[in-house]
Amino acid sequence: MKVLVIGSGGREHALVWRLARSASVTKVYATPGNPGMVGQAECLPCGSLSSGELLAVAEAAGTDLTVVGPEAPLVAGVVDAFRAAGRRIFGPSQAAAQLEGSKVFTKDFLRKAGIPTARYETVDEYQAGCAVLSRFPYPVVLKADGLAAGKGVIIAHERAEAEATLAALLRGEKVGEAGKRVVIEEYLTGEEASFIALSDGRHVLPLLPTQDHKQVHDGDTGPNTGGMGAYCDSRILTERQFGEVMDTIMEPTIARMRQQGAPFTGFLYAGLMMTAEGPKVLEFNVRMGDPEAQPIMLRLECDLAEVLWLATEERLEEARPVYTDGPSVCVVVASGGYPGEFRKGFPIAGLEAAAQEGCVVFHAGTHLGSNGLETSGGRVLGVTAAGPTLPEAIQRSYRGVSHIRFEGMHYRTDIGQKGLKRWPSVV
Repeated sequence: MKVLVIGSGGREHALVWRLARSASVTKVYATPGNPGMVGQAECLPCGSLSSGELLAVAEAAGTDLTVVGPEAPLVAGVVDAFRAAGRRIFGPSQAAAQLEGSKVFTKDFLRKAGIPTARYETVDEYQAGCAVLSRFPYPVVLKADGLAAGKGVIIAHERAEAEATLAALLRGEKVGEAGKRVVIEEYLTGEEASFIALSDGRHVLPLLPTQDHKQVHDGDTGPNTGGMGAYCDSRILTERQFGEVMDTIMEPTIARMRQQGAPFTGFLYAGLMMTAEGPKVLEFNVRMGDPEAQPIMLRLECDLAEVLWLATEERLEEARPVYTDGPSVCVVVASGGYPGEFRKGFPIAGLEAAAQEGCVVFHAGTHLGSNGLETSGGRVLGVTAAGPTLPEAIQRSYRGVSHIRFEGMHYRTDIGQKGLKRWPSVV
């Protein structure tokens, strides 16, 4: 089959990389794609990620299956447009994509469904919000309602900081229109985990657990980002915890969405806090994670296109995912200044040497310019490697990173360190 991947980041490169290795796939396209995909996919230009233009690209290429990478087209209804035109696509409808498109929708959904999450209240006016803040202990979490590229969640450690953050969100100063409604939420303690599954609207097929690193600096300090790295390791959750997540969160979510007339098909990503009371939902995403996709796709060995095809036919129970043994780690190399303002256009060197260390370098924010391969985004590359143990996977990834050079580059040096406590015999 011919498969189209929508998007241009590291997640999409990882999907392209895996789909190009699928026996059922004869051709992979990506729109708009990135330079790292060349050789694995044919990159097709697209003026925007509007549903109409994306549909025109798929029709011109004659693709058999489309896979949506980023959240914005899903929230805008690209899946509905493709289905109306009779084209096969993997992803949730616009109605189902509200699970990521609106934090308010999701929190209300979780409360009504009895799915464990943090206590919260919703506000859209400053004075009312200040009154709500008085009902929460500190630290407290403030979340922009709409899409904010991973930057709409702020942890305030004292009242003055919370009030200033609330004002900035409501005025549109932090994340624009996405902050015009704000969820004020209790701060949960525990260890975070990313739990990603596929659904065909009825069945749930869990992938291996991962752990993201959202803050920009080591030790989980500094502002939130889209993700500075992730690792994939079956030891992140015990067998009991894994089953509890499926029984209390994933299965009930899919069942209730179907009951509400918005059956969920696609990747369902639950950002979890593993608390003393059990797993609780921090957020839902309606697409594969980024950077979680990179370490997961590196380990997945089965025909991904065949699995996604089964999901579009409500036959996901027939899928049998296969993975390589041993954890995998992705270290994100970012532009200077990210997640704030950053400059672009710096030449990138060292990718071939990183590959010789056994790493797969997924492109996220690159383009071809006058100096060859150049930086074009905040998160530039995802240097990804696997190993028989987590310490070895971490070492291989950072050996790869050590070869890469561009002006202003920065990265966290502690990706995967939280997981080492689960490997005591090899640390």
